[in-house]
Amino acid sequence: MSFYVTTPIYYVNAAPHLGHAYSTIGADILARHQRQRGEDVFFLTGTDEHGEPVALAAEREGVSPQELADRNAAHFRDLMPAIDATNDFFIRTSDAQHGAVVQEVLQRIYDNGYVYKGHYEGWYCPRCADFKSEAEIEDGNRCPIHHIELTREQEENWFFKLSAFQERLEQLYVDRPDFVLPAHRFNEASSFISGGLQDVSLSRAKFTWGVPVPWDPDHVFYVWFDALLNYYSGLTYGRDGEDLRDRFWPPAFHIIGKDILKFHCVFWPALLMAAGLELPRHIFVHGYLLMDGEKMSKSLGNVLDPIAVIDSFGSDALRFYCFRDVSFGQDGSVSTTQFEQRYESELANELGNLASRTTNMLVRYRDGAVPDVTLDATLVEAFDGLSDEVAELLSRAELTRALDAIWQRVRRLNGYVTETEPWQLAKDPARAGELDRALASLAEGLRVLAILLHPYVPKAVAKLQDALGDDELSFAAAGYGDRRLRAVNAIEPLFPRHTTT
Repeated sequence: MSFYVTTPIYYVNAAPHLGHAYSTIGADILARHQRQRGEDVFFLTGTDEHGEPVALAAEREGVSPQELADRNAAHFRDLMPAIDATNDFFIRTSDAQHGAVVQEVLQRIYDNGYVYKGHYEGWYCPRCADFKSEAEIEDGNRCPIHHIELTREQEENWFFKLSAFQERLEQLYVDRPDFVLPAHRFNEASSFISGGLQDVSLSRAKFTWGVPVPWDPDHVFYVWFDALLNYYSGLTYGRDGEDLRDRFWPPAFHIIGKDILKFHCVFWPALLMAAGLELPRHIFVHGYLLMDGEKMSKSLGNVLDPIAVIDSFGSDALRFYCFRDVSFGQDGSVSTTQFEQRYESELANELGNLASRTTNMLVRYRDGAVPDVTLDATLVEAFDGLSDEVAELLSRAELTRALDAIWQRVRRLNGYVTETEPWQLAKDPARAGELDRALASLAEGLRVLAILLHPYVPKAVAKLQDALGDDELSFAAAGYGDRRLRAVNAIEPLFPRHTTT
């Protein structure tokens, strides 16, 4: 089967921060897991390069929008290998191929009778590139996200008949209760729809930085409608010489942040309906990463630089922290102090120490050979059903709960070391059988953990598997006792102690 996963595309009006890494790593975990299950995977991410936010940022810097887009898109592209994202394509909305598909799809929507010309007046946030309804406005006539004063805009635009899809969207949310995940985000989107839909501006006449409207070249498409179609357009040229739409459309999962819920959970499905295109299977809406009580945002200046974190601790530590400290789907506070605590207490002390102790004891007491004995029944029971549980959770994009289930077994193996005390068993030749069982059981636990943790900490897993002498990552091999190791080597610390100066 095919599995198509997408992230939001990121504005190029400034450099990337941890919030961008968060969405992308989340999608990457799903992509890696599905590859382990033998699925045909395509993973798309990229940059959103049109619209007023980019034009204004370029004007402030005294450069053209294209120059700014080229410079900052490179930063986002460079972020992908730095966080070990395995995206199959990186799309830029300034790509000519993307623009051509936008024009083709929106021309189809126009031809289908869902577009008309009219005047619009409303309160507008230039950083969101969004007109705000009265219910969305913060005290002081400010944007609830950026806290800047809104401007009153009036212009003649082409409009999309969003209101024409009121009943169809309501029925969509009745028929598909898992269309938007988690449940509280589903309820939020459903409530927005039930509150009554108004037609929305499809074009802008005041700007030239965008995709031209084919039936009216004096207008460019409103940035959101341009951007929302990248998930479709990317499949037309994401692989040289191939059109992947029949193979991968619709997306299995689309990962977004809650600040763009309205566009992706309401506007996007209506747009696809208007064009006669199939809807995505699931949209997963995650919360904000908060610093000082506010959403992490480059425009607010409260950002944690993922590259700085990676330079100090490594990409695995960043990937782990993002989905261990903040429950995926909820808001959560992040800080350098919390990050360092997780690194030391869980990655270094629990997983790293477990790997080191197990492999070192096997080398010391059995010359690296893994005893071919019956595994300890208590660990067989502890791991029973784990791979099925993880698969089920990740099928719903419950990344934090899946990681927690895995980590419970990390702690169970550490507890087993304490209970069995292999170093004491090694002192008594009469207990050699007990030692063999303990060491073999620990090695098998590490093998299973390596497979299950691969989507989260791929570099550490590669090192661990090298020491275990087994590079099997197939999820089918993740059952405890399903595959026996023969020989292991001692391993260097997976997560070296971090000292600050």
